[in-house]
Amino acid sequence: MMNTQAKLSLLSVAICMTTFNASAALEIYENDGMSFSADGLVNAFYANSSIEKTDAEGATSERDQSRVRTGFLPNNIGFNFSNQLSDMKIGMRSSFWVSISDADNHRDASPADLGTGSLIDIRQFYGTVSGDWGELLVGKDFGLLNRANILGDELLLGFGQTSDFFGLVDGGNVSFGNISTGYTYPFPKSQITYRSPDLNGFKIAVGLMDPNKVAADSSEELPRAEAELIYSTEMDKVNLKAWVSGATQSSEVDDVKQNQSGVGYGANVKFSGFSFTASGFQTKGLGHIAGLDHLVGDESIKSDGYLLQAAYTLDSNRFVLTYGESEVENTDSILDAKHSNIGIAYFRTIRPGLTAVVEYNQTEADVANSLVGEENNTLSIGAVFTF
Repeated sequence: MMNTQAKLSLLSVAICMTTFNASAALEIYENDGMSFSADGLVNAFYANSSIEKTDAEGATSERDQSRVRTGFLPNNIGFNFSNQLSDMKIGMRSSFWVSISDADNHRDASPADLGTGSLIDIRQFYGTVSGDWGELLVGKDFGLLNRANILGDELLLGFGQTSDFFGLVDGGNVSFGNISTGYTYPFPKSQITYRSPDLNGFKIAVGLMDPNKVAADSSEELPRAEAELIYSTEMDKVNLKAWVSGATQSSEVDDVKQNQSGVGYGANVKFSGFSFTASGFQTKGLGHIAGLDHLVGDESIKSDGYLLQAAYTLDSNRFVLTYGESEVENTDSILDAKHSNIGIAYFRTIRPGLTAVVEYNQTEADVANSLVGEENNTLSIGAVFTF
């Protein structure tokens, strides 16, 4: 499915992984309708992985690897500005994301090039205009396809899968949560997006995105279009949330037109401390490489997957069970792949803004013509700081 060169090039892309601000903002200034705030997250995990591989010739190999590295969420800091002007509010957000998993990035470099990279990445830089009619966002933000899928992942503050096939065990960036084992990643994109106000529990978002190129010489006459519909309600202390999202774009290479598209969906139910989530996706030509939805290709490449999760929260303790898988099928060849992850996690809120995490994940891969099999057992222990 993926040759060695493609896997190595993936490492330079993966710093743009994972996800969104999940903490409360700290108010720095507020006066006469104008406010400025900041939010931040720092995390680090000790992870021990035991990997067993079987290659296309049937030869097996094993290795164990210990790392101290970033979890699913990169460390980040964000700044928010808003100004209420009569019936209109103007806002801006910028966020900067950093990986700490760069200690061995320069192992093959010359002495003059040694050092830490820090891998600073800007994923959000946008302005908003909002009112009773809704909100218009202009700038760079995460995409809409599978956005709710990843935001609802119970492992958002945890670790998740680290398939060695994708170079994640020794990668200099982040772990993957359930990217490529249940959903695709809504890669940050330049966009113009409208979000509606609450309409009897329904909220809709529609965006025009900078299209993703199939090849350096491909032609995209129209922008990429993405949309998301979310329904939320509460009935007798039961909270229900359901969603569907989609994306479509067209590319032309050597006078041959290709159509890429995808749909994501899911539902979450919460009651009495329990949370149950089921979500899934289907795509053509989108996210078939490591679940990164900005990497597009031939429409004959199809992928689909699902994620099932159960969680229980008791006081300061949260317990999570998770299983997800994704499959890729190329109808023009036999380059098929299947990736799955099963995990159990324990989150303990020690103090507001400080969470301890213990997590175990078993990730498996079956990739035709490249890797017959991989089994990766990873135990991770970490801490997450937020403000």
